[in-house]
Amino acid sequence: MKLLRLLFLVSLLLGAFAAQAAKIAVTDLAYAERVSGYFHLVDYHNKSSARGSQSDRERDSFESSSASSRSSYSENSKTDYTEVESSYSYIEYGELRKFVGDIKGEILRSGDFQVTQAKPYTAKGSEKVYDIISRIKKGAYPGADYVLFGTVSELDFRDEVNPIIGTDTLSNTFSLMLVAEFSLINTRTYEVKAAFSATGEGQDVRVVTGGSRVVPSRGKVVSEVSKSLGIDVARQISEQLGGGSYRNADPSTGSSMQEGEVIHFSQ
Repeated sequence: MKLLRLLFLVSLLLGAFAAQAAKIAVTDLAYAERVSGYFHLVDYHNKSSARGSQSDRERDSFESSSASSRSSYSENSKTDYTEVESSYSYIEYGELRKFVGDIKGEILRSGDFQVTQAKPYTAKGSEKVYDIISRIKKGAYPGADYVLFGTVSELDFRDEVNPIIGTDTLSNTFSLMLVAEFSLINTRTYEVKAAFSATGEGQDVRVVTGGSRVVPSRGKVVSEVSKSLGIDVARQISEQLGGGSYRNADPSTGSSMQEGEVIHFSQ
């Protein structure tokens, strides 16, 4: 009887472990951006010096008198002039830390996975930010079964003003689109278990009257981008690895037009 109870408890424990969801660590979004510039340097120095001397001699005696005078003057001048101009270009590497919160939230919402906290990447920006295998080996993702590694492939800001037909008003649209490439990597075998491209979009549309300009809500736009990116990522992970059980219960409503804070300019 005791043996049966023991076997029953063991089976329950094994079932609990089997039912435990896999753990995913989410990295910040890595990016590489080309930075270009131009400089023009002019360096001008002038150094001058002057030197002068004068001597007088006078002799007066009972029999005769004489006088003499001698002077000299010299001046030196030196000018140094340097002019340099050039252009430069380099690749800047780093991570975006604003868009992964909603990715984690949507992964948890799916119920297929758990999310673990990754150690922040603090090394000086270089191409090593893309060496995710090295970061896994160094223990940056303790307890994780998978690492979701994302890289930014496109980041597009737009600020457009268009007339509303039949009225004297304009619509001002401030929008942002973020496209990122993701790989879901097994931390033990380094096998890529899922790979996809995900998109986040957000916009703030305001009505503009004549002689005025709106102030777009950048925070609203970034929030919408983060939310829609998280939904797209969770959906694709669920489809490729979790059986497609994810359903978004909070669709974005960021396309509505509204009147916002308006700044009036005097004519």
